[in-house]
Amino acid sequence: MNIKKKIESEIYKRCNKLLSQQEANGTWCYCFENSLITDAYMLILLRTIDYKNESLIKRIAERILSKQSQDGLWRLFPDEKPANLSATIQAYTALLYSQSLTQTEESLLHAKHFIINNGGLKNADLLTKVFLAMNGLYHWPELPIDPAILFSLPQTSPVNRYDISSYARAHFAPVMLMIEGKKKLTSSYTPDLSGIFGIADQGSNIEDWINLFSMLNIRDSYMNTKKENILSYIQYHIEPDGTLLSYALTTIFMVYGLLSNGVDRSSTIIQNALSGLMKMFCEIDGTIHLQNSPSNTWDTSLILYTLLEAGLPQTNPQILKGARFLISQQQYKYGDWTVHNPDSLPGGWGFSIGNTQHPDIDDTQVALRTIARYCRTSSSYYSSYEKGLSWLLSMQNDDGGWAAFEKNTNRYLIGSLPIKHAKDALIDPSTPDLTGRTLEFLGSFHGLNQNHHSIKKGVNWLLSNQEANGSWYGRWGICYIYGTWAAVTGLQSCGVRENERALQKARKWLISIQNEDGGWGESCESDSKRTYVSLNKSTPSQTAWALNALTSISDQPTSEMEEAVSWLLTKQEASYPTGAGLPGAFYIHYHSYEHIWPLLALAHYYRKYY
Repeated sequence: MNIKKKIESEIYKRCNKLLSQQEANGTWCYCFENSLITDAYMLILLRTIDYKNESLIKRIAERILSKQSQDGLWRLFPDEKPANLSATIQAYTALLYSQSLTQTEESLLHAKHFIINNGGLKNADLLTKVFLAMNGLYHWPELPIDPAILFSLPQTSPVNRYDISSYARAHFAPVMLMIEGKKKLTSSYTPDLSGIFGIADQGSNIEDWINLFSMLNIRDSYMNTKKENILSYIQYHIEPDGTLLSYALTTIFMVYGLLSNGVDRSSTIIQNALSGLMKMFCEIDGTIHLQNSPSNTWDTSLILYTLLEAGLPQTNPQILKGARFLISQQQYKYGDWTVHNPDSLPGGWGFSIGNTQHPDIDDTQVALRTIARYCRTSSSYYSSYEKGLSWLLSMQNDDGGWAAFEKNTNRYLIGSLPIKHAKDALIDPSTPDLTGRTLEFLGSFHGLNQNHHSIKKGVNWLLSNQEANGSWYGRWGICYIYGTWAAVTGLQSCGVRENERALQKARKWLISIQNEDGGWGESCESDSKRTYVSLNKSTPSQTAWALNALTSISDQPTSEMEEAVSWLLTKQEASYPTGAGLPGAFYIHYHSYEHIWPLLALAHYYRKYY
């Protein structure tokens, strides 16, 4: 069989496999497998509230144990060296809460010694120490002023809650209900961690905190209203499924914050939150895993777009069913994004089915790729498209790029706070991956080019943010391969010629990191080190991204591209994370990606060259 027939056959087979996995409601439902932090915190929560379901506790504990490395430690990704201190602390603590193991069990001794030898709890990351403090296992820091005041400061203040990212806001709000009174929730299951505490500290760079809060011109009236404002924020951002903005971690924190402030466990708000959390579990290899945010809307949008790119007709009943689902998920509620973008009407899409008020740029641009196909024949699709497109364009940052959730949320002061990964967690700046993917949509599906003001600004931002070696950093994927693919395809779609120096540098860089087997593979370590680190093996997603990028800027297939096609035709399984949430803390294995990206890359390659 010649290569053309092989590609045709593979595209046909992969399309049929995807179609066979569609749910009755028109969606595709794959597990969003993230770091074990959600499993650990959920188990601890259930024990703390004395949740009567030993079978569930046991299954979560089994999940945590299944992720233990052979050396008895826990890692965020398989090649992480050494093990991850915070992940090991999270797993170790949760297993003690489960009471299926004790501190003297051989399976936990290596973890205990590793924690002690690496400085103890005091060297864990901020989110881990905060959660330990919420459970009375670590001290709350001595700050010059309660940071909860941020929720009462007006927008005219040098710093207010809308200067931090929406996802940071959602995580911090419940914590701030506890921090002023140094509140904690304990139970008979709470273990003694004094042996691994480490030398007590009071937080890093305390002088920087003092300097920050001295700028805020705090008034007594702000102090008196902060708790009411936080409770109001939480109430407003609870989704219909009971979760806080459709995230598991924010919802777990919300339960802690509310319970510590007198809300009864039997109350509707707590019971709805627990119900929402239970719906986030998925099955993986005989264990259960708590997804931080189920990816059904994202996966469905990507799959519909990919199937259409692969040649399925718009009239296919399953495509139509999926498209109708996308229409139902468009958001019409005014969310926090309106603070920095007050003149735009709603119209974006979110990541999960339960998400009704937290749209993001990436989900919106990929949903619009399918909606665009039906605009000319359906008034409802046309209306949806126009609203989505208008919202997407309005969310462009002043610097020309696009961020994840909000507009112009890139304050230098916030990004410079004495908190690890402040620039990644506390602000929401323009990124090459989101900017590139948005430009690729606007160029390929809406026909815009550099004659359009927004496109010209976006192209200039991308060109000015290329790395010296020709790559681009991808914030929400792993990592430089991801960012380079998004930037290259975005620039090409908007009319940047393939002989442009920036694209040639990108081509040269991609070819220079190709593996001997013809594929590409990048380690999650790239994300923390902010420089490319090879995985020393190939993955389906990263190989597909690289091939797709090269296809977009190559008149003819090269030997490197042919080798990549050959690799994709024979390799399908994936287990390595290719999604990123927070550098050095949170990585994602999208179980949908091995089905999506190779098919898209092969479809584009076939369409261009055959």
